[in-house]
Amino acid sequence: MYTTAVIDEIRAQVRAWRAKGETVAFVPTMGNLHAGHITLVKEAKRRADHVVASIFVNPMQFGKNEDLDAYPRTLAEDQAALTEAGCELLFTPTPDIMYPKGLDAQTFVEVPGISDELCGASRPGHFRGVATIVLKLFNIVQSDMALFGRKDFQQLLVIRTMVEDLSLPIEIIGVDTVREPSGLAMSSRNGYLTADEKQRAAALKAALDTLAADIKAGSAIDAAVASANQSISAAGFKPDYMEVRSSKTLAKATDADRELVVLAAAYIGKARLIDNLVFSR
Repeated sequence: MYTTAVIDEIRAQVRAWRAKGETVAFVPTMGNLHAGHITLVKEAKRRADHVVASIFVNPMQFGKNEDLDAYPRTLAEDQAALTEAGCELLFTPTPDIMYPKGLDAQTFVEVPGISDELCGASRPGHFRGVATIVLKLFNIVQSDMALFGRKDFQQLLVIRTMVEDLSLPIEIIGVDTVREPSGLAMSSRNGYLTADEKQRAAALKAALDTLAADIKAGSAIDAAVASANQSISAAGFKPDYMEVRSSKTLAKATDADRELVVLAAAYIGKARLIDNLVFSR
């Protein structure tokens, strides 16, 4: 695998592949890779002739009191894992390369509406940072497709909406969440958990499963959400939000909606964990 921080090198290699009629898949990451990321790379390899990945801890999507400086950087381990999974080209830019004029002078992209709710409400400006960096990366790599995990359900919807609204010539592919044997969704932030916290954190997925089952059985949404919040609080979580929405639009669920998603975010120890479950009733 070839690693570079030079934009022109990325473009030249991708252009050479595409000139031969070969397809290119892209997996953008912030590094500190786990099995979920590697699943994306393997799926990308299955779908395309070549796989490009990026590692960039994007300062624009972190709030003032969030963990930008503490976010784990594990480049050597990440390179080994990507190589083994079949990635051929890795883009590792610095903030100076991606934002040469600084964040305050940077043109940005904002997807209205869905960017301001749920994680967007808890982390103001977060999805502006996500949309901006993803669009920059798409313009640099110019791949045929890009793969994202469904664990970040709202992020995936923000990116799909941006691609549709701006008529970008790229296919967005969502890949199912990879989980620990306990059910805990794999996340780079799981590394912040103690062994005891990690064990108790499995309660989040269990609460989502119970909530979905309760709604399918006819329980009112508000009652099912209240019960789920009680169960994760008992496990040591501090709930941020837990909401049932339309899985198609992310609008608040109504009695008429049949395709639903429950989205949750909660704090345990030093970590803020998110998860979701798509279900039908």
